Amino acid sequence: MAVRAAVAITRISVSRIGRSMTSVRLEEDGDAAAIRQVNVAAFGGTLEADLVDLLRDRGKLLVSMVAQSDSAIVGHIAFSRVVIESHAGLRGVGLAPMGVLPPMQRHGIGSALVQAGLDRCGRLQYEFAVVLGHAAFYPRFGFVPAGRFALRCAWDVPDDVFMALELRSGALAGVAGVVAYEPEFSVT
Repeated sequence: MAVRAAVAITRISVSRIGRSMTSVRLEEDGDAAAIRQVNVAAFGGTLEADLVDLLRDRGKLLVSMVAQSDSAIVGHIAFSRVVIESHAGLRGVGLAPMGVLPPMQRHGIGSALVQAGLDRCGRLQYEFAVVLGHAAFYPRFGFVPAGRFALRCAWDVPDDVFMALELRSGALAGVAGVVAYEPEFSVT
């Protein structure tokens, strides 16, 4: 499984977020229940938690990271494979989901997770990332509307919330097409 294969490097970044020391690290064995609790609380239901569990069970989490404050997991981010249908050879990832426990939100934990996750994906030589998310949040990491790269989401979503980021400079030059997520995204 991709998550377990990457466990050798567990401490990605450490920073002071809010009042306590929070570290961002790769998911480890034994984290699944706490990750599920974070996603249920962050999203107010089980849809995203079920998706993460399904991706994990099927070995499709390429990068899964947690934010830990003291000994508690307070945030989670996941990346799975995406494909541009007309350019299947490009190595792309979809950022989804990313959640932080509600009392810990707006303290930089989500930003730390996104930055650490993108750094990890870049080191693993993925060429681009996409996200379906808040148009006011993700541009701070370099995401732009995917339409600027002539990319469209496989689902009917507003242009400003489907964003892309080149993890390798020039990776999306001359590329156009529909971005498809793993089939598990349609199951949940």
